[in-house]
Amino acid sequence: QVQLQESGGGLVQAGGSLRLSCVVSGGTLSAYSVGWFRRAPGKEREFVAALRLSGGYTYYSDSVKGRFTISRDNGKNTGSLQMNNLKPEDTAVYYCAVGVPILSAIRTPGGWRHWGQGTQVTVSS
Repeated sequence: QVQLQESGGGLVQAGGSLRLSCVVSGGTLSAYSVGWFRRAPGKEREFVAALRLSGGYTYYSDSVKGRFTISRDNGKNTGSLQMNNLKPEDTAVYYCAVGVPILSAIRTPGGWRHWGQGTQVTVSS
């Protein structure tokens, strides 16, 4: 059974940085695309970034483009999300996901197969 464990969340001031990690167990990360989503209080889960298995293409939401970078280390079975220049509106629980979503579903939670439990990111102003 594939399991995902996120880490790296915390409290940071606006303008600061955090690096989230997602360790995959019970499966091989190299067989999957990797995605990150987030859920802010009172809001729906929203797409943040994805790194496709095929071709290594990356996708970002407009709100994080230029500030966040998604990456993977297949040797360590770990996906990462580097978050720079954080803003208070980035405050949310961040979830990693793996799967093989079709391109049209890559920004939707339903397109992903396995999920982590989430890690809290809080950005103070």
